[in-house]
Formats: sequence, structure tokens, C-alpha cells
Amino acid sequence: MDSRSAVVLVTGLQGSGKSTVGEAIARRLDAPVFAWDWFMAALTPFDGLQVAMNQMDAREYRAIGWALMAHAARQQLRQGSSVVLDGLARDEEIRAVRALAQECDVACVVTLLRCDDAEVQRARIEQRSRPIPGWHELTWDDVARARSRWVEPADVDLALDSTHAVATLVDAVIEKVRRAGGAP
Repeated sequence: MDSRSAVVLVTGLQGSGKSTVGEAIARRLDAPVFAWDWFMAALTPFDGLQVAMNQMDAREYRAIGWALMAHAARQQLRQGSSVVLDGLARDEEIRAVRALAQECDVACVVTLLRCDDAEVQRARIEQRSRPIPGWHELTWDDVARARSRWVEPADVDLALDSTHAVATLVDAVIEKVRRAGGAP
């Protein structure tokens, strides 16, 4: 078995299980998780930065978090560690993650999580409590709007229904990582 490092991107709408599955994958890979929400939350104490970011369009705003995550991931990958990225990635972000993997000569697996049952997704949103300092939680109305506009990215290696058991989802991703030439 090849023990190369890997970058695993877990994407999908809010409440699809990205963070839960991403953290479980990271435990199996003995890798850090870099989550877009956490990186963006770290910027909230800086008022001047918030003013500037509030003037950006959505694409520019999203790019900030993805750039921070990629920079941190690059450092881990260069040290020979795998990394898991957790965020609502669109095609543009997936291209950048694949380019990062190629630059660092590591395996790359992009996993799209779907929650095919809207009531399960709604319950997840309404019941979740993620203690991310400085971050806000979305309401089901926010997610329902996003769900109606969401265009799934085209370039994914796995598309999984997150209503299945977390262990089953993680096993599928780890198998895909192995087949891509990454650890464990």
C-alpha cells in the first residue's frame, strides 16, 4: 500500500454532514481538518477587515476562506501529512484543490455529500450547535434558499447520501483515497 499523503475535500450544502464526516475521515488519516467556517470565524474580531469583506461580492468573500485553507493545507502537505478540507466548494474551489494536490504531488479525493432527505437535513440544521467562536449559525430558511439555488459541482470523485451511517461514508472515502494512492 502506498503511504503517500492525500488531500480530501468534503463538500456539500449546510447540514449535509461535511464536518461530521470530515472529522471522522481526518481521524482515520491522522490528519488535520481545515474548515472554511473556522477560518472565516477567525477573521471576525477585525472590524476593518469585516468592513472590507462586507463590500465584496460573494465570490471574493468565499475566496478568502479558501485561500487561507489552501495555504494551511500546503504547509501540511509539504511536511508529508494528509489534510481534510471541509467547505461548500463549487467548481472553482475544486479546481484549486486539485491544482494544490498536483503541486504537492499528493493524492486528491473530492467527496460530495448530499442529504437526500430534506427533513433530515432540516433537523440537523435546527439541532446543531457548533461552538465556533465569532461565527453565526444558519437557519433552515437560509439553507432551504441555498438548497433551491445549489448547483452540485461536476468534478467529484464520490457523491454520497449522508443519510447513511457515518462509518459507511468514511469507509467509502478511505477506500477511494487508497485507490488514488494516498494513505492510510
